[in-house]
Amino acid sequence: MDATARESDPTPMKNRTTVERKSERELVVTRTVNGPARLVFDAFTRPELLKRWWAPKSTGVFLRSCEADVRVGGTYRFVFGHDASKPMEFFGRYIEVTPHSRLVWTNDEGGDGGAVTTVTFEEKGGKTLLVVRELHPSKEALDAARASGVEAGTIEAFEQLDELLVALGANVGRLAP
Repeated sequence: MDATARESDPTPMKNRTTVERKSERELVVTRTVNGPARLVFDAFTRPELLKRWWAPKSTGVFLRSCEADVRVGGTYRFVFGHDASKPMEFFGRYIEVTPHSRLVWTNDEGGDGGAVTTVTFEEKGGKTLLVVRELHPSKEALDAARASGVEAGTIEAFEQLDELLVALGANVGRLAP
């Protein structure tokens, strides 16, 4: 287990993301976001919302295509890239889907059995605690994921999720009677 967790900027008014290696094979990311679990769950499961936050903007890569059949046994396929010439694909299937509280999916693109990702959504006072657990098939697979910059990308994506939730909240407020 790592002695320290990586954290995003703990500036007041900003949410903090922690990333911690819990074992040789498990990485756990936690963040409280400003939005109800229903809305946060939607941001994880609706392709039109995923496209707005999932890919870290600083990389210049964007989510070119997003398909998600969010049901037990359903599949997903995300295609990232700067342009169509060198796409990166991520795909798998949903193992558990409990609306507004839990999602579990496989990451099948690696060919080595891939990681299994579990996300829990726990609402408290209009905010949602997200806990993302990635269980990799081996120590080497987790080491490779960490070396690829997954931690910084996840922190940035969660900051973009916060921005999306603000925008969705603002739109909801304008549409309310």
